Amino acid sequence: MNKDSLYQKSYINRLGEFSKLSNEAFRAFTNFDQKALSQGKLSSKLKELIAVAVAHVTGCPYCIEAHVNQVKKQEATKEEIAEAIMVATALKAGSAMAHGVNALNAYDGNVDELYKSAYINRLGEFSSLQKETFSSFISFDQKAMKAGKLSVKEKELIAIAIAHVTGCPYCIEIHVKAAKKAQVTKEEMAEAIMVATALKAGSAMAHGVNALNAYDEN
Repeated sequence: MNKDSLYQKSYINRLGEFSKLSNEAFRAFTNFDQKALSQGKLSSKLKELIAVAVAHVTGCPYCIEAHVNQVKKQEATKEEIAEAIMVATALKAGSAMAHGVNALNAYDGNVDELYKSAYINRLGEFSSLQKETFSSFISFDQKAMKAGKLSVKEKELIAIAIAHVTGCPYCIEIHVKAAKKAQVTKEEMAEAIMVATALKAGSAMAHGVNALNAYDEN
């Protein structure tokens, strides 16, 4: 093994070792993962696009490759994959921006509760504190969520999944409401959240091969 390389495609082949090291839990995870990604109210293609987007937020190179290969089999185009990644990028950036209202509250020292839905109303203050940068972010966010190769409904489902991975309550509320306007059903929303859950867990599982490599080093 090349000790200078922490990531090699071949490392993922060690994943199966967990079936011996922790058989019951490993089998339970793989069963959940398969069910979360299987076609339901959402198509397999859309679920794989959600998975690709989430993998870019978890930062798991194994997951990115695996799910790009899977969505390619579902005949997703490179443009569709790119749009899904742009939504993920906007939501990851957006979660940092949204949490900025907590920074404003902390700076002002007038907070009794850490999270209130109304706090998001302070977001506009960044337009005066960082006018050009804030304006550029808003422009990017709007363009990323605009219908293109993927519909607004599909993008909002991706956004909901990403918001559950970033753990941003403001983003969850905003995009659930936007998704509802785009005719997303509660069942479709739940399936998107299950994909996000499987991918977030899956990234930990996939990184386990690095733990095996590290443990086996002299």
